[in-house]
Amino acid sequence: MKFKKFMYAVLAGMITFGATADTTQAATREEIAAIKVEKAADFKYWNDDSPIKQKIVDFVEDVTNPSGKNFIPVEDRIATFDMDGTFYCETAPLYFQETMFFYRAIDDKDFDAPKDMRKFAEKIKPKVYGKTGLTPAENKKLFEYLTKAYAGMTDAEYRAYVRKFMQTNETGLTNLKRGEAFYLPMVEVISYLSNNGFAVYVDSACGVSTTRELIGDIFPIRYDRILASDFIYTSTGMQKNESAANHFYDRHKEKIVISGKPLCENAKVQKIFTIMNYIGKKPVLAFGNSMGDSGMLEYALQDNKYRSESFMVICDDTERELGNLERAKKDKAFAEKRGWNPVSMRNDWKTIYGDKVKVEK
Repeated sequence: MKFKKFMYAVLAGMITFGATADTTQAATREEIAAIKVEKAADFKYWNDDSPIKQKIVDFVEDVTNPSGKNFIPVEDRIATFDMDGTFYCETAPLYFQETMFFYRAIDDKDFDAPKDMRKFAEKIKPKVYGKTGLTPAENKKLFEYLTKAYAGMTDAEYRAYVRKFMQTNETGLTNLKRGEAFYLPMVEVISYLSNNGFAVYVDSACGVSTTRELIGDIFPIRYDRILASDFIYTSTGMQKNESAANHFYDRHKEKIVISGKPLCENAKVQKIFTIMNYIGKKPVLAFGNSMGDSGMLEYALQDNKYRSESFMVICDDTERELGNLERAKKDKAFAEKRGWNPVSMRNDWKTIYGDKVKVEK
């Protein structure tokens, strides 16, 4: 699927989402935000004998030792993370923005979806939820509709919509809201790196406004370090054939809104370009989970003047996550072939979201 990594004061009365189950969450956003790891002994959610956890710890202790041969100055300690499937749920059973699109096009009573959009959403929803795959033409149209569905919204309005949808429950997993669907062991890694002088960046193919709402108030990551796919915006005062570079913006008469044109997708090699343009330094650590992250993972290892490592999260757990063992086996083999460190959800992690979250039977 070409589009793999896509598509949160709330506007009162703007949208009303379907009721969610009254269940106790495994870990609230407040609890996730409180996770703090400064040293190896602080890790709680990784298995004690995990070789991957030990490799991360060894790396950090090595490169932060001022007298060591692999010492990395603070200004060059750059770590990049993909989001979906790396530290946030992507398999239950589909991506946040796709799920939100189906709600928007089919169920949102406050949005009069164009007939072609609703018809298309109703057609492909069973295929997406059933993971049977879309045709190339369907993938292309879905990619287009993921932004058309929000055309005319300001950034604040869109982010309020995301925050509302974060309160709905994940599909396929018990006791888990979409706004709390973070991999707790990876939250610990981000905290550990942040507390040891690393600048942590998110380099995601998810939309940047979605990404910022999902993680902005619970991770120690500055907003300007959240890099992702970009909306194409327009001004309500621009003429049809007028370019933004030549338009004078009048703050009293105009607003900046989502144009509805497809996102500028941040995936594969584009992730390298994003690092070059927005960070300006090569990461020494990179974390991903799929071929969409391959560019970032390879770039961190290529001709790096410092010791560097890349990690690939493997979704091989079928009890606490909707793992696909066939894909997991292939992903692990490919990661090992490329020199990326495979992270096993099943074998490396004590828990994923918390013990109350399991696959629905």
